[in-house]
Amino acid sequence: MNKNKILIACDKFKGSLSALEACQAIEMGIKIAFPEAQTVLLPLADGGEGTFKILTEALRGSLQKVKVRNPVFQPIQSSWGITADGEIAFMEMAQASGLLLLSDYQRNPTYTTTLGTGEMMLDAIQKGVKKIVLGIGGSATNDAGMGMAVALGYQFLDKNGKRLLPIGKSLLEVEKIDDTHVVKDKIAIEVACDVENPLYGENGAAYVYAKQKGASQEDIEYLDKGLKHFSQKVSEFIGKDYSQVAGAGAAGGLGFGLMAFCNAQLISGIDLVMKELDFDKHLLDTKIIFTGEGKIDTQTLQGKTVAGVIKKAKNNQIPVIALCGKLETNIENLKKLGLTHVDVIADDLMNTEDAMKYAFKLLIEKSNQVSQIFLNSFQGN
Repeated sequence: MNKNKILIACDKFKGSLSALEACQAIEMGIKIAFPEAQTVLLPLADGGEGTFKILTEALRGSLQKVKVRNPVFQPIQSSWGITADGEIAFMEMAQASGLLLLSDYQRNPTYTTTLGTGEMMLDAIQKGVKKIVLGIGGSATNDAGMGMAVALGYQFLDKNGKRLLPIGKSLLEVEKIDDTHVVKDKIAIEVACDVENPLYGENGAAYVYAKQKGASQEDIEYLDKGLKHFSQKVSEFIGKDYSQVAGAGAAGGLGFGLMAFCNAQLISGIDLVMKELDFDKHLLDTKIIFTGEGKIDTQTLQGKTVAGVIKKAKNNQIPVIALCGKLETNIENLKKLGLTHVDVIADDLMNTEDAMKYAFKLLIEKSNQVSQIFLNSFQGN
């Protein structure tokens, strides 16, 4: 067993285990069966909640604290990560502009802003980073990145030359853009984005996502008109139209704003994380991979962590075992992707509350059972 590396690369089991805890539980289960097993733990994320912390920890970086404005302009303390060499910043817009930062009565994307996300970015730029890796899930906003751009020095003016508040409501009033005071530092910005929506229209940011952020039907129609108008003004200003690019409508149009104002590159979340963690390097000498997350469903097939691991493993002819709390997709679809085996850690008789409460123990037990079946072939190698 000591000559056969086992890579354990899991996402979080939401509500019960962090990605690291899930990896640790699987490692314990394997080592109960095979104490001499050579295991390597690589906690993963797909660009969503917790991604910046996983990347920061994996690359031995440190967390930075900064005061920013939340989606309704209230001061809060936010966090982002920086690598040990100070060259790469990892951050999530949800830390500054997220829906969960607001109480129910504050939620309305007509009046929220991405200003705080821009303030986080500015803090990293002022600290000399060369690249920002940004996750944009969980937003409370629909301002097309207007607030983010204001933090970086852009000014948006109405027909009378009056500076506009960077919120969704103001999009329709923008007539002039001023970049006189923009931060000139040119840095690379990579955005974890698995959303393919355009900026406006029936599949755009407002019609698809604004309702869940607190918008009424009337708000949605107004916001969509604003997004279209804003994109026209921005496109005239920069000489390029990003409004129909896949992902432009992500995070209330922040995808559009990041491309237009920061020349950002939008990348699949799990692909971005794997690139930053140099995942391919970890595949060297790996004989089998254990992966998993709280729920494996149809979304998993569309590019979540488990699918990303399977894809990489298949290219390198490495078998993959996936463990999960819930399985809500056809097993055959997973096997077509290249999965060797999938198993649910709790039986059908256990309720969800208990399964989440005892997830660590259940994951140890299941990984032990599965490893005895699949790792026996390694004995004596």
